[in-house]
Amino acid sequence: MTDLKSNSLNPTPQSGCDPHGQIIGQGDFQYRVNTQWGRLNAKQTPVENCHDMAFDSKGRLIMVTDHPQNNFIVYSKEGELLDAWGSQFPGAHSIKIVNENGEDFMYVVDSGWISNRHWDGKSYNEWDSPYNKVIAQAGFIAKLSMDGRVLFTISHPQTIGIYTPDQPFRPTDIAIAPNGDLYVTDGYGSDYLIQYDSNGRYIRHWGGQDNSDPNYNLVNTHGVSVDLRSPENPHLIVSSRFEQALKRFTLDGQFIEKIETPGAYIGGPVYSGDHFFAPVCWSHYNDENAVDSGFISVFDKNNQIVANLGGTQPEYINGALQPMVSTWDIFNHVHGIAIDDDGNLYVGQWRANNTYPFKLEKIK
Repeated sequence: MTDLKSNSLNPTPQSGCDPHGQIIGQGDFQYRVNTQWGRLNAKQTPVENCHDMAFDSKGRLIMVTDHPQNNFIVYSKEGELLDAWGSQFPGAHSIKIVNENGEDFMYVVDSGWISNRHWDGKSYNEWDSPYNKVIAQAGFIAKLSMDGRVLFTISHPQTIGIYTPDQPFRPTDIAIAPNGDLYVTDGYGSDYLIQYDSNGRYIRHWGGQDNSDPNYNLVNTHGVSVDLRSPENPHLIVSSRFEQALKRFTLDGQFIEKIETPGAYIGGPVYSGDHFFAPVCWSHYNDENAVDSGFISVFDKNNQIVANLGGTQPEYINGALQPMVSTWDIFNHVHGIAIDDDGNLYVGQWRANNTYPFKLEKIK
């Protein structure tokens, strides 16, 4: 087993050690890091946090960022800038693209974080301070046409009687079922998973942190996906990030299984064949979520981790996954992942010094 204490917290990629060209991963999942793929002119097309990405049916990669100048950056697969636009999503956090009757649409999740015009220039984690760099408001979800026209929005659940006015709503992710139902994680708010129909009408919700059965608890529920790898048994995989776990639920909210990910504050899955990839924002190190310690976990069809990209090799002892940690030399905080038809990964990061997406080029 890897000695976690032998991994230094420094250097990080943005502190002088560019990981461009390094080969990362284990076994069948090894990749060459290309840090130059998505780099743009920062004055013309700035980014803050590269929160999430998704491919449309034309093969374009669309990224959401919370920079007030451009919420959406559109790339070709070669990394060329095709378009940049939008300022109406100051807390842009997640994007999903669906094709309905031959036409693409996108869902955008705004977590409610906005840039603070009273920022003192130094406070980043003082969430209750009026001088922090970002401050919270209510979030929302929007369905858009691909040219950016808003078709409908889903607002604070107090408007339909699910929440009381004092409960925060700061959603983090959305998944779309084959029948069009929407599943929204309220991971920065009240930690519920809320199910709506395709028109945004409420169906049910579950989660929170005070259930008599702790299997239903969700703690910083950051990501959600519909697992269609077994078409006869579709279900949800939901991150409970601060439990260092993923949880499986039926589409109507019945608990199935908890997937432990010790050492990894893990996000929601992105699928590729029988496997899925999940972003890890932080490693649990020295009893805290450590700075600049992200990586990517690769799960097989049995939901076991077979590789960690930018992290230590996974190891199971008597069926139990041993704690994992970053290798500290590739990523800051992995937040969003997209996968192309050739198995290459595109990685967006939070708090990575305004870094553009990396491309991880799969080694055949």
